[in-house]
Amino acid sequence: MKTPAFWSYGYDGFLARLLSPLGAIYGYQTGKRAAQDPVFKADIPVICIGNLTMGGAGKTPTALAICKNLKELGRKPFFLSRGFGGTLAGPVMVEAQTAAEVGDEPLLLKQAAPVCISHDRPLGAKMCQDHGGDIIIMDDGYQNPHLSKDLSFVVIDGGFGHGNEHVFPAGPLREPIETGLKRADAIIFIGQDQTGCKSRIREHYSGLPILSASIVVDNRPDLKGEKVFAFAGIARPEKFYETLRTMGADVVETESFGDHHAFSTTEIDGLIQRASQLDARLVTTEKDYVRLDPSVRSSIDFIKISLDFATPDMLNAFFQKI
Repeated sequence: MKTPAFWSYGYDGFLARLLSPLGAIYGYQTGKRAAQDPVFKADIPVICIGNLTMGGAGKTPTALAICKNLKELGRKPFFLSRGFGGTLAGPVMVEAQTAAEVGDEPLLLKQAAPVCISHDRPLGAKMCQDHGGDIIIMDDGYQNPHLSKDLSFVVIDGGFGHGNEHVFPAGPLREPIETGLKRADAIIFIGQDQTGCKSRIREHYSGLPILSASIVVDNRPDLKGEKVFAFAGIARPEKFYETLRTMGADVVETESFGDHHAFSTTEIDGLIQRASQLDARLVTTEKDYVRLDPSVRSSIDFIKISLDFATPDMLNAFFQKI
């Protein structure tokens, strides 16, 4: 789904108020489920990378950055993912499957470390152990109670914060902020605080550590001044389009799709044809690129990003605790 405009920070209009009763029910049920005692404790540490909002916070680049740090410390991390958008329930190790089978995020994670797909998180954790992992990075699953977590990070996008701070469907929150942050060991705050979210957290949750991080875009001097037709099927595609503009690209047109959108052949053919008409380079995100059929990838460029922690020593201090 595409992120509705009224979910953004500063919007507290008719629709948000109208849907607030449903949001109260949704938030109560989510919080109640998340507060349940876990049914399984793995023999190896589990680090959860989650968020309180419906997608788009930056969990996947955060998980990749944490994986890099752990490998530098001599650990052998395995990723555990639900495989959102894929057809396989698992548990299964990601090898040569497609995005349609395992989802797009696991294909990105696999570039850094082994990935297990499992709707049943305890079974997935057991598979990670059996395959030789000595620490598990759980991409998402913050609201999932079944697997015990040794360390939980809540990721927040500084440009979006918690949106209008209402619970779905009145806003982007999966659960109320006050209950969600109680289970967190620390917050990973990405980018500049454009909504005052960090300030409010420091005011009301002063004991909760905040680790600052920033998105780093691969150097692409070839895009400077280049006419670009950009498309994306992510939660907040505007972030991607603005990134291209910041890189110096001349973004002449954009087309947005819902998060995790499965692109059809007709849609891709139409995008390629439109780019040709505009005499522009067709560019998308790396997350979208891995969902494309290999036969069309040569006609489409993508932008690669990574996450950089401002204080990596602070992050490593959390790892020492587990």
